[in-house]
Amino acid sequence: MNIIKKVIVPTGEIYVAQGDKGLIEFLTVGDYGKDANIKADFLGITRELNGVPNGEVMPLTEKWVVTVSTQYGCSMNCKFCDVPKVGKGRNATYNDLIGQITTALSMHPEITSTKRLNVHFARMGEPSWNNEVLQCARDIRRAVRPYVGRSLVHPVVSTMLPKANKNLIPFLQEWVEIKNYDYRGCAGLQFSINSTDDAQREYLFSGNSLSLSEISEIGKLLPDPVGRKYALNFALADDTIIDAEKLASLFSPHKFMVKITPLHKTDACEDNNLKTSGGYDYFTPYKNKEEALIKAGFDVIVFVPSYDEDNGLITCGNAILSGSKVKTTHRIETIDVK
Repeated sequence: MNIIKKVIVPTGEIYVAQGDKGLIEFLTVGDYGKDANIKADFLGITRELNGVPNGEVMPLTEKWVVTVSTQYGCSMNCKFCDVPKVGKGRNATYNDLIGQITTALSMHPEITSTKRLNVHFARMGEPSWNNEVLQCARDIRRAVRPYVGRSLVHPVVSTMLPKANKNLIPFLQEWVEIKNYDYRGCAGLQFSINSTDDAQREYLFSGNSLSLSEISEIGKLLPDPVGRKYALNFALADDTIIDAEKLASLFSPHKFMVKITPLHKTDACEDNNLKTSGGYDYFTPYKNKEEALIKAGFDVIVFVPSYDEDNGLITCGNAILSGSKVKTTHRIETIDVK
């Protein structure tokens, strides 16, 4: 895969490459480690996150995250995401998907193994539209062997559950089979929920997501997870409604956990006046909602990025192909890799 541009930011590298259908974007990042940027009482990480300082990430030999695009652009028009500005969603090919992963790994030939390689299908596009994601996930371990040997691989799909996708349930059922059996639980499935209020969700997802009750019915169809529970993701804005009791009535805490993050500071969020006031510096915006969710029976993870991560555009909802500009220290290289 030919890389056109590499943007080096404090926590990783963003790549723009020539794919089978045009320019595609993916990234590789390090991780601060769970002791730095998450609160999860059920894991014994109980201190409140009053800001995550910029700093050095763990070596890639400890944890390596590769985030790939499943589409060129996106047609879902979520109000908090910059990717729709790239163009309508056209599915990446199988070669595009595998190529993003192996190309990212090839950029660091000094790394021959890692304790954990996370592959997130979460840069550009809604993954459930693209069935090639499923075959790619089955083949990742074989594809990465020349680069990181038999390192532990952990693929993750994040979906906003588009209501127009007639293949959504079969896609999710097959992904769960891959998670539970192919990977013996070492894979993730995340539902982007963002609010328990249907009117609020209708706005945030531009009317393109299923209702909460419809998503609940899909959740009931899925078998119990092996390994980590399925995740209900909430990107928290100032006026986000999270009714913990309602959520627990729709989604079994036995099957589902909850992940809370601030809304990332995308251009789209700024355009639509969506923000998490104080969310990068204080635990206050999350505290009451986390406590209510735990009381309702959920395992809860609160994840807060650093300013370097968000300003470096490595967080979800960002895309440099949208015209967004990196707002932290960075370096741009034009290179050619095959």
